[in-house]
Amino acid sequence: MFPALLPARCLLRCLPRRPPRRGLREPAGGPGLPLGRRVAAVAAAGAAAGAAWLYLRQEKARRQRARRRAELRELALGQGDFQLVDQAGRRRRKSDFRGQWVLLYFGFTHCPDICPEELEKLSRAVRLLEREPGLPPVQPLFITVDPERDDVAALGRYVRDFHPRLLGLTGSPEEVRAAGTAYRVYASTGPKDEDGDYIVDHTVLIYLLGPDGLFLDYYGRSKTDAQIAQSVRRHMESYEPLLD
Repeated sequence: MFPALLPARCLLRCLPRRPPRRGLREPAGGPGLPLGRRVAAVAAAGAAAGAAWLYLRQEKARRQRARRRAELRELALGQGDFQLVDQAGRRRRKSDFRGQWVLLYFGFTHCPDICPEELEKLSRAVRLLEREPGLPPVQPLFITVDPERDDVAALGRYVRDFHPRLLGLTGSPEEVRAAGTAYRVYASTGPKDEDGDYIVDHTVLIYLLGPDGLFLDYYGRSKTDAQIAQSVRRHMESYEPLLD
């Protein structure tokens, strides 16, 4: 018998039924989360992941800083102590300046031009820093590389031309050499002329020492007093002691 001869009702019942589309079924546990809650859950998961990443990054940076500080502690210039005499005849040790910021210059009083220029620049940098309230004081320091001529009296006359708090230090040749060696200062005495005068070839740098007495930075002849003051200020803001 042909389907065309069957009643319409029977024809509908006899046709094969299509299986329901899975995509239209509701989940077994009921309807899904509302959109707002799904967004909140995704945001919370993202925030947790971001916080974990930030923690790991900060922890890595902390370990790197600790490792770098250990390396700098081993290599730092200015370790150890020195014993010299200031322009008033008082014995001075490097430990006397512990806890202070220091701008240090090595030179000699018979220097014709470079040493006076650098000490004047150092003095101006200290004055610039003194104008800023809230900054700790900076101690200007001058150590001779010519102890044969730069005795206490010579230093007393010389430092009067610069900053009023400038301390001049001298000592025996061995003491002066030990102080310079701690900061890797080069100094070489030239030949004497017919008058017995001579020039000392030496390192021309201004050293910045932190409150732990260790070298932090240096400034050559091309640096201005304003640039030195700005650098010292940045070091003060970011200072972390190398010595415990």
